[in-house]
Amino acid sequence: MTVAGIISAIIVGLIIGALGRLVLPGRQNLPIWLTIVVGIIAAIVGTLIAQAVGVAVTDGIDWIELVFQIGLAAVGVALVSGMRGRSAV
Repeated sequence: MTVAGIISAIIVGLIIGALGRLVLPGRQNLPIWLTIVVGIIAAIVGTLIAQAVGVAVTDGIDWIELVFQIGLAAVGVALVSGMRGRSAV
């Protein structure tokens, strides 16, 4: 993997992870690096699912693939946040 590939994976992971946090109600007590990791994993798995379904490559923006990725990121953030426990504010 090239340096550009790593940087783009981090940027996509940050965006997908942030969108995953936005669709969840309430506050998630996760550090940004963990959000990025969840986002990167969700982006990769979402792309694999979209390829398996046959909607990964479409004309224009791949909305269905993005929905898969954001949904997986939301589930991942919820799971990781639940495993880490919530701190009292």
